[in-house]
Amino acid sequence: MRSTRRAAWLPLLLALAALPVRAADRVAVFDAELLDSSGEGPKPEQQQRLAMIAAQLREALAASGRYEVVEVEPQRARLAEGPALRNCAGCAAEAAASLGASLALVTTVQKVSNLILNITVVVLEAPSARPRATWSVDIRGNTDESWRHGMRWLLRHRLLAAPEPGATSASPDRR
Repeated sequence: MRSTRRAAWLPLLLALAALPVRAADRVAVFDAELLDSSGEGPKPEQQQRLAMIAAQLREALAASGRYEVVEVEPQRARLAEGPALRNCAGCAAEAAASLGASLALVTTVQKVSNLILNITVVVLEAPSARPRATWSVDIRGNTDESWRHGMRWLLRHRLLAAPEPGATSASPDRR
């Protein structure tokens, strides 16, 4: 009886094994940018926080298994010479494509004041620069913890959230 059950499962297992495995999307996560409209001027701790949330984003996407994060270092110097990526979607998408990525992520932190900040992540298809998604979160407080908390929220509730029932991978609002 036991061998009969195994034999019944064999065709199903073989059929499942033959299904194509979807490769992880290759993504270029560019350095986060600061848009300071507070009038306070640049501060070294904010540059450190930009690097911190970019690293947090890269690590979480790679750990998810849904994305293969490509190294952006080969394009960093060239991109630094041009306009801010938040103003040049084509620049980010072109750089991502040259790195072998199918997606580009551009992160901007807008500082309205030392109390009110906003983190925005834009996902672009490479090389077309067609926007796939834009997500944003407001945070209160200009501290390491508030920035990390904002990025964790974006990751958990937007970037790595389970797709809604009936959504396709091409849906612009959910990935």
